[in-house]
This record gives sequence, structure tokens and C-alpha cells, in this order.
Amino acid sequence: MHPYESSILEALRNIESEEGVRILYACESGSRAWGFPSRDSDYDVRFIYVRPFDEYLSIDDKRDVIERPINDLLDINGWDLRKALRLFRKSNPPLLEWLQSPIPYMEQTSAVARIRSMSPLAFSPKSCMYHYLSMAKGNFREYLQGEEVRLKKYFYVLRPIFACGWIEEKGTMPPIAFDALFEAQIPADSELHAAIGELLARKIAGDELDLGPRIAALNDYLGERISHFDRSAVHVPASEGEPSERLGELFRQTLREAWGTEVAAF
Repeated sequence: MHPYESSILEALRNIESEEGVRILYACESGSRAWGFPSRDSDYDVRFIYVRPFDEYLSIDDKRDVIERPINDLLDINGWDLRKALRLFRKSNPPLLEWLQSPIPYMEQTSAVARIRSMSPLAFSPKSCMYHYLSMAKGNFREYLQGEEVRLKKYFYVLRPIFACGWIEEKGTMPPIAFDALFEAQIPADSELHAAIGELLARKIAGDELDLGPRIAALNDYLGERISHFDRSAVHVPASEGEPSERLGELFRQTLREAWGTEVAAF
């Protein structure tokens, strides 16, 4: 158990009590899950929950997101299971990343294991490629132009670009770990590998990696890769997604598991 896991679990239990929900799954996302947290990185905790059965029968829609104010330690928010399943049907990459997080905090009921088992069939290479490409383009445009740049933002362009390369080459959901993507995409004996490796070592060692001179080799590589995927993404295959009927049954079964005899008649 890491030093703050008890605080994270306490925060999750408080959300269950305050909101009257049952949290099915909670995990770490962001730089800690990707394998390159900084000394000052907070904990990006994401979760999936269900509300009491009766609330799904109301004529009024309940809010399907629970968020808490971000502080120096925690950035914590979650999605209602129904929202999560609708996004899963569309091959939503953030949700697919949560499901393979190497740092789980909580997993209750069989729901998440069943969703994971469906993931290969629900995965859409095209929609995920466009998601990662959009992320890379936005961060590249906003943070990595000019003579001085925010150095840590290189990772927020490199990772989605590597993910695009993985999808193009293998046609599967990219691994969440940055190292696995990095080593699969960049030859180990290249100057580019050395440049990224040095930056990664500095970040993991706790360097702030705030403003610094732009790294021309990385900018050139990222610009070329973005142009490449702009052209190639249209040719990446799509997926029909998981049938709604199967996801609907999973939703109903999860409510029965989560709330027991309260919903046994349905």
C-alpha cells in the first residue's frame, strides 16, 4: 500500500456515504498510471458507480458524474455505470484506459471484469486513433511552440502519438504504460530514443520540467507524426461496438449484485 492509499479509500467511502451510491471500481489514471509521476504529481482517481435502483426509474434524469474539488493531493471524479456503458459502446479511450490501470483501488461486483472481457470486441481502432490524435495536436499546438516550452508537456504529446502508432501497427488498444509504448515505437539505438529517455529520467527523478528550450528533434518528430496520422487515420478500420442488449443485461445484473434483494423482483 502506498502512503496515500488509505486517504484515497477514505475519500471513496465518503463519496459513497454522501451521494448514496455504490462504487464498483476505482483506479489511478494519469501520470502515475502511465509510469512517469513527478515529485509534485497529485493522484488522479477515477471511479464507476451505481445509484440506488429506484433512481433509475425516475422520470427525471440524475446527474451522471460525481466530482470533488481538486486539491494538492487528489483529483477525484467518477461516472455512473450507465454513462460508462454508453461510452464503452463508443470505444471511449479514457474508459478503456481505466479498465487496464495498473493501480486499482477498489473493485466490487463482477461488472468491471465482464466489461474488460468485452473490451477487445468493443474496441474501435478508428475512434481511438482520432481521440489520441486530437489530444496530441491540441497539446502540441498549445504547449510546444515557441523558443521556450513547458518541457513536461512533451509527454502529453508523445504518449498519444505513440498510441496512434500502436493502433496503426497492431490494431489493438494501446497499453497504458508509457515505457511499453515508447520502446515499441522508437528504436533503442536512435538519438530520438536517447533524447526521450533523458527527459523521462529527469521527470521520474523529480525535476520540475517547467519552462525550458524547445527540443528541436522532438518537435520535428512530433510534427511529422501528427501530419502522418492526419493522413492515415481515415484508413483505420472502425468497429461496430458492443450490442446494446448485452450491455443492458450487464447493467441490470450489476444493479442486482450491488443492491441485493432490493431489486430481486426486477
